[in-house]
Amino acid sequence: MLAEVVSLATAFWARLQARTLLVGAVVFLLFVVFKRRRPKNYPPGPWPLPVFGNLFEVNMENSHLDVQKLVKKYGDVLSLDFGNLSSVLITGLPLIKEVLSQTDQSFVHRPVTPLRERIFRENGLIMSNGQIWKEQRRFTLTTLKNFGLGRKSLEERIQEEAYHLVEAIEEENGQPFNPHFKINNAVSNIICSITFGERFEYQDAQFQELLKLLDEVTFLEASRFCQLYNVFPWIMKFLPGPHQTVFSNWEKLKLFVSHEVEKHRKDWNLDESRDFIDAYLKEIVKYTDKNASSFNEENLICSTLDLFFAGTETTSTTLRWGLLYMALYPEVQEKVHAEIDRVLGQWQQPSMAAREFMPYTNAVIHEVQRMGNIIPLNVPREVVVDTTLAGYYLPKENAHALENSWLRLSYLFFSLPFYKNLPSSPQTMRS
Repeated sequence: MLAEVVSLATAFWARLQARTLLVGAVVFLLFVVFKRRRPKNYPPGPWPLPVFGNLFEVNMENSHLDVQKLVKKYGDVLSLDFGNLSSVLITGLPLIKEVLSQTDQSFVHRPVTPLRERIFRENGLIMSNGQIWKEQRRFTLTTLKNFGLGRKSLEERIQEEAYHLVEAIEEENGQPFNPHFKINNAVSNIICSITFGERFEYQDAQFQELLKLLDEVTFLEASRFCQLYNVFPWIMKFLPGPHQTVFSNWEKLKLFVSHEVEKHRKDWNLDESRDFIDAYLKEIVKYTDKNASSFNEENLICSTLDLFFAGTETTSTTLRWGLLYMALYPEVQEKVHAEIDRVLGQWQQPSMAAREFMPYTNAVIHEVQRMGNIIPLNVPREVVVDTTLAGYYLPKENAHALENSWLRLSYLFFSLPFYKNLPSSPQTMRS
């Protein structure tokens, strides 16, 4: 009799636990759905799944193709939730200009995702906000101009590096080869000459490894694992996957810059700045109160990496698109070649002064940039005040945005990736 009672009690308790778990799960999902209730007159978009949002509707590796379909369905202003990160995507030049010309700076901030927060925190140029961003941006623009940005001296550095790149290509003796990292090296050397005060040889094994690390993180940050990290950072940080490779690679890149900073300190002259790092070290010692300024070694490393990344990936990728299109359109390549021979000849270096005499080549360069749109989704921005765009209401970042009241589900913000109109089918180069 006792055994039957114990067995009955065990069965009852097991069923009660199952029901409790079921009720708990339902309450949890209702809570998530309630948290996701969209405000009145909010931009339309596909209904998000609990917890995951629209994460599985957009493949970030080919985001422009998936987003193009959504734009056709919902219009030029649409909403998407990537996990618990609410986003509004804006399509088309008129709306993008309206956002960027906002005088009240409603969209000036950058949202810091858990992935970027772990790597850079709020340091550097690209993802910083407020006073840190103002100080770093103002200093960087001034310093880059002092070292030749927009001047003849920088053009001469580009011409010199183009010469080295041609030499490296000639060493292949006309055999097939992958130009990826040769182009990366050449483009990177331009920004390296400003930031580090030196260029790196194409045979430099350490620098080639760094370029591969940079190339890898660019690819992996768009992976599903990294998107999941932004949704579940408290879980994903313990799991293996590409996101761990991203963190490891960025640490190696930061260590490289740190070594460069130490090399500069050994023979640093306060009265003579040779490059960006020297100028930054001078700015650091200018402020004795470390709390009164954002100039410190961590920001130096992050800002240098931002310049290194921005000055390498976008330009080198555009050049590779150019090579691809020249191979695909030999008739266009022939016209470009003929114009170069006519204006520059065999030995004269290309220059900005020659651009007005080469209208066809100039048009082809712009056509390559149109067709090879390398950043269809721009770096996101954040709505900092309640605002209206194209008749839709965009509320500012949730008032409880930084309260982790329920496993980061209250961590909400609005980001605004700018999306340029891209065709969903293959294009033809206009000649």
